[in-house]
Amino acid sequence: MAPTATMSNKAVVLLLLVGLLPLATLGSRSGPSAHHGHAGHGPKHSPPPSPTPATPAPVAAPAAALVRSTCNSTTYYDLCVSALGADPSSATADVRGLSSIAVSAAATNASGGAATAAALANGTAAASNAQAAPATAADATVQALLRTCAAKYGQARDALSAARDSIAAQDYDFANVHVSAAAEYPQVCKALFRRQRPGQYPAELAAREEALRQLCSVANDIIALLANSSS
Repeated sequence: MAPTATMSNKAVVLLLLVGLLPLATLGSRSGPSAHHGHAGHGPKHSPPPSPTPATPAPVAAPAAALVRSTCNSTTYYDLCVSALGADPSSATADVRGLSSIAVSAAATNASGGAATAAALANGTAAASNAQAAPATAADATVQALLRTCAAKYGQARDALSAARDSIAAQDYDFANVHVSAAAEYPQVCKALFRRQRPGQYPAELAAREEALRQLCSVANDIIALLANSSS
């Protein structure tokens, strides 16, 4: 009787072991697999924040105020602000510096006028040479007038260069004389056309003349400020 009970107990223990074996096997397989998956992917990192764009430096308020207050003393306020603002050095210039910038803007216009007149003269000569017949007297006269205009604008440019030198030397009376002369030179061109070829004054030169006159007016108005402040 005792041997039979012992065998029954052994059978029960054996069945329990057999039932628990698959669970232990599954547990031992799942552990390394989960660990392998974690090691394969590694930790996730968030992307670095995008850099903040740089904010452009604002124009210095005192410099802009000086340009506006200076241009308020001129006849052509909008032209003055535009001409001075086109030069970056106006941001740090004093009134004397602004007067020099205004003179330089007028000189640039005068250089453009000389180039325009020369190009028109060359175009007239080319058109005459392309014709079978010799150039007419009218073509020759217009060409001569245009070359005179180119020379006058060149003289205006030179006068404005002398005005800059006078401003640098703080000789504002001579600066005014040079700027005034620069404004007069292109008017000689217009007067010659009116006398010799009425109605043929080129529109390009008429626009240059008016722009130069106004720029010279702005420059002289600022020079007058300098002269008054230094007296």
